Amino acid sequence: MPEGNPRVLVTGANGFIGRHVAPALKREGWSVRRAVTSASEGVDEQVGIETIGPDTDWSAALKGIDCVVHLAARVHHKHEEHAVQLYHNVNVAGTMRLARNAATVGVRHFIFVSTVLVHGRSNDGHAPFSEDDILTPRGLYGMSKAAAEAGLRTLARDSAMKISVIRPPMVYGAGAKGNFALLTRAVNLGLPLPFSAIRNHRAFLAVQNLSSFILRRLTHQVAESNFEVFLVADREQVSTPEFIERLAVASGKKPRLFGVPPELLSTLLGVIGQRDTHHSLIGSLELNVSKAIATGWQPQVSLDEGLRLALLAQNT
Repeated sequence: MPEGNPRVLVTGANGFIGRHVAPALKREGWSVRRAVTSASEGVDEQVGIETIGPDTDWSAALKGIDCVVHLAARVHHKHEEHAVQLYHNVNVAGTMRLARNAATVGVRHFIFVSTVLVHGRSNDGHAPFSEDDILTPRGLYGMSKAAAEAGLRTLARDSAMKISVIRPPMVYGAGAKGNFALLTRAVNLGLPLPFSAIRNHRAFLAVQNLSSFILRRLTHQVAESNFEVFLVADREQVSTPEFIERLAVASGKKPRLFGVPPELLSTLLGVIGQRDTHHSLIGSLELNVSKAIATGWQPQVSLDEGLRLALLAQNT
């Protein structure tokens, strides 16, 4: 437990990850202030932030704060090609506005949850991604997160504030959206899925394991640089069909998988405009998480336990 009941600001606290991270920090003795776009009933110490951008007023949110966990971001936009400025305003300019303000008022540690997409969508045929790789971001989201990381690296050189960047793969858990929600729905409906011929390896991250790594960064100070980057994932990195099979077991369902040659499946997904699905379900995305493990952190839950907890919470 932290000494002196320090205060942490969590942005995006009413989002999927924030709804897990904020309570986890509070259970460990942190005084948590939640920055939210809309207040939730029964939740203490919330600060309303209408929009996140280059002109956001963070003065009230940062008053008396020791550490910041920045989760809020623009993740999806249905017309992404027309949203360049929106991604920049929120993910780059908004992040830098918050970080500079935090450094000015004496925040000691700023944690930025980025994305593994700063490395690209797949490492097929290559070694697992590591923190020292040259970044090759894809898509406006990945590019905006990479730009924010670059700005934070510069800020860390010019301030006393410690900055930790976390690059997670797909985070799953109760309330997750995106591909995890789609796969869960398909498994529960008993829909046949065309992935049994896929022979990839992908990293996944239970939201409980992400929360525990964030807590580790906040509570265990070691001699290191002011700017550190970490790839974080569950212990097991499995194929798409194995992930679906284990999701089905956690759901109490029988997996229904059939095989379509990967090349044909990739073509079909491209035809129907699902290029992101192609990369996230067919390609490999392996991560070298040895740096995170070297901090003394270990994933709290296994893949099977993380899936069980996700579905248990959704069904209660």
